[in-house]
Amino acid sequence: MKARVVFAILVMGFSGLVAEIFLLREFLIVFAGNEFSIGLVLANWLVMEALGAWVFGRLAEKFPGRAEALTGITVLFILSLFLALFLIRSLKRILGISVSEPVGLFPMFYSSLLILAPVSALHGALFPACCQMYSLVSSPDAPAAGRVYAYETIGTVIGGLLCTYLFIPLFHTFQVVFWLALLNLILCVVLLVSFRRTGWLSRALLLVQTVLAACAGYGLFAGPADALHRLSIQTQWKGLNVVHYQNSPYSNFCVVENEGQYIFFQDGVPELITPVPDLPFVEEFVHLPLLTHPEPRHLLILGSGAGGVIYEALKHPPVETIEYAELDPLLIDLIRQFPTPLTESELNDRRVRIQYVDGRMYLRTTRGTYDLILIGITEPSTLQTNRFFTQEFFRLARTKLNRGGILVLSLPGSLTYTTEELANLNSSIFHTLKTVFPYVRAIPGEGTNLFLVSDAPDILSVDAKYIVERVHQRNIRAEVVIPWYLEQKLHPGWREWFQRFIEGRSRKINSDFRPVGVFYSVSHWSALFAPFLSDLFRQLEKINLWTLVVVLVAVLLCYLLVWRSGRGRSLRMGILFSIITTGLAGMLFDLMLIFAFQSVYGYVFSWIGLLVASFMTGAACGALLVSRALKRSRNTFRFFLKTELAIMGFAAGCPLLLLAVYALLEGAETLFFSRWLFLVLSFAGGLFISAQFPLANHLLLRDRGGFTPTAGLLYALDLLGGWLGGIVGAVVLLPILGLLGTGIAVAMLKLGSFSVIMWVGQGL
Repeated sequence: MKARVVFAILVMGFSGLVAEIFLLREFLIVFAGNEFSIGLVLANWLVMEALGAWVFGRLAEKFPGRAEALTGITVLFILSLFLALFLIRSLKRILGISVSEPVGLFPMFYSSLLILAPVSALHGALFPACCQMYSLVSSPDAPAAGRVYAYETIGTVIGGLLCTYLFIPLFHTFQVVFWLALLNLILCVVLLVSFRRTGWLSRALLLVQTVLAACAGYGLFAGPADALHRLSIQTQWKGLNVVHYQNSPYSNFCVVENEGQYIFFQDGVPELITPVPDLPFVEEFVHLPLLTHPEPRHLLILGSGAGGVIYEALKHPPVETIEYAELDPLLIDLIRQFPTPLTESELNDRRVRIQYVDGRMYLRTTRGTYDLILIGITEPSTLQTNRFFTQEFFRLARTKLNRGGILVLSLPGSLTYTTEELANLNSSIFHTLKTVFPYVRAIPGEGTNLFLVSDAPDILSVDAKYIVERVHQRNIRAEVVIPWYLEQKLHPGWREWFQRFIEGRSRKINSDFRPVGVFYSVSHWSALFAPFLSDLFRQLEKINLWTLVVVLVAVLLCYLLVWRSGRGRSLRMGILFSIITTGLAGMLFDLMLIFAFQSVYGYVFSWIGLLVASFMTGAACGALLVSRALKRSRNTFRFFLKTELAIMGFAAGCPLLLLAVYALLEGAETLFFSRWLFLVLSFAGGLFISAQFPLANHLLLRDRGGFTPTAGLLYALDLLGGWLGGIVGAVVLLPILGLLGTGIAVAMLKLGSFSVIMWVGQGL
């Protein structure tokens, strides 16, 4: 009997992690791959889990049928999972925005909270329900809570591994959800039969669960899962002719056809249009820099080269080779699957070499050097794209340019709608470029600002007359880049205009581990679609470590004043406060490693399951080790204080280690090693975080409280802290303070909780 209950706990952890990852993936598609949404979605998942754990933890002991409670909640969890999936795919229609329109941070927050509320709250309620069941087959003492926590985390480890190596590569989301439904419903039937419940409620539940299990099996093996998948896609892309929809380990792709015109969406964002691309942007982006260079023989295009950019570059007679780096092979496969004369001519040209690798990774490992490097990404709207707009990347690019070579990139721009947010974005990247390259030329435009960057001054002296002569020399035929357009575009007055545009704006340097470019990009789009948030973003930008120090000191002083008045000296309250800060630290550790991995490699989603699995493996080990150590520990309170210090040290040491290793990264072997370093750090973070749960449970049971309510309360507060960490970390700390600043902020927070525990625990 005990083995079946333990298996139920494992399935609870497994199902929660798999559901969380696949719902997160669906949200990322709707939210255009914005990694800020990772923190928001994870945070909302956690807070609703906390609510479910807390509410059911308080009510659990009033339910006489523990098996009925567990299996009933499981059925509702599975049904709500299907509902959440449909709602996510219908979200843009519900919000009343088009499929290609970005979703602001505020709609991200409240929509994900509302959609996740039923499924995550029900999953949270499963924890105290499992604690109840475990108490039937084991003594309900403090170490037992640690074991339930440990078994759950072991289930999440299994879920993370299967997501990475089985579910993500082989199945679409509805197939995965049907597998989860079948597994959970069969388990429910087994549990009810094993406990030999004979009441009317048990019989009714058994009948419902048996029927639903049969439906899940039929849906999985007879085709309805695929039919629901297609139906949800038609709902998500209603009014559009979707001819292909597919996930890869890196992205989601949707191909829409309209009268022979194909639009390729990557994570919900239009990546390219064939056979007629955005000619004004493509021609300007390609021809202006190539005409500026006297002999553009060797080109490197990093992302978004197919569908027009390569085609236009091949028009220049000096071009001998074009190397094109594209991370996801599926994009090229789909372009070949839906061919047009334009794409066929560019991809089959003998001068074009396609490299299926992340562009920045290729630039780091290649031995080649280039006359021009063109960044096909148009703005640092996500951490993945921000990697091509940072000081570290610009330094790398400079080492790969031939003498007089040109780096080409673009940013959103406008000649009429000149907002503060847009100016900050352009100013930050401009000044970041100036820290690496001596010569930076900005060519402003309506919709796009083009930047030509070089170590040679020639880019500053090239004028319209010079460019027009080269157009005739090379016999370039274009629709937009024609002599009168070039004369207007390269007028000297535009340089002065751009300098006035960025005058007095942000001079913050955009870096890999302090991605202010992402913050400015998000604030720019929020100003367009949610103007009421503009003031909030401007205030958030002013936050620094000193601000956090002042806030923390004020909170501690208030706490001490309450204690002196005789209302607050409570070890219980101190421990609960510590658990909240530990949950916050755990979420920030997760986000720090996810964000850092994305900044280095650019494909975090294919590894997010492993990172979470590694974190939860550490959590399982920490909970089990401490549960066993409790039997030999003479002073639980001092043991608890040591875990506070360990978390504090990890918060400060983890980013320092990442920065040190990153500074030494060279070549593919070191990059391979550093991937495993992320897993080690994730394991260590989970180990330190989970160690406090059984200790806190032991201390609170010694004070007062029953087993199930205490476990539910601690679990809820831990998740509540995680919610706060997800909101604050994703939107404020990581983009503004950066990796190191965030680590220091967490260390300061834990120093505060350590001080409180020390104060209220004097004499223990």
